[in-house]
Amino acid sequence: MAFDYGLSQIGIAIGNCVLGTTQPLTVLQAKNGQPSWQVLEDLIKEWRPDVLVVGEPFNMDGTTSELSERANKFGRRLHGRLGLEVAMVDERLSSFEAKQNSRDQGHRGNYKRHPVDSLAAELVLQTWLSENGKR
Repeated sequence: MAFDYGLSQIGIAIGNCVLGTTQPLTVLQAKNGQPSWQVLEDLIKEWRPDVLVVGEPFNMDGTTSELSERANKFGRRLHGRLGLEVAMVDERLSSFEAKQNSRDQGHRGNYKRHPVDSLAAELVLQTWLSENGKR
């Protein structure tokens, strides 16, 4: 299961390590980067992932940003609350790519009404799968 961390929305995608498949799942609303932990825990119980992958939004020059530090904190909280392995993945431009792909498929650009965060999470997961192979 992968997360595209954001302060107001957190995109979630799921995948199968054996098959190498991925798909967007949902977008959780967040307040200052905090999701409803109960909703998140319910998703974890339903999907039973082996690993949680969190996109780390580095600056374009590879340096960390305030948002990347907060994404890391989110990853630590996931591990602490759920006891699952958490992997951080460089996700520079995943949201940009998700928006670009959506526009190519007819998205009209209202990302508040029709968010693409779960598509960005899917790209994060695809990156992790390509770097870590099948489990």
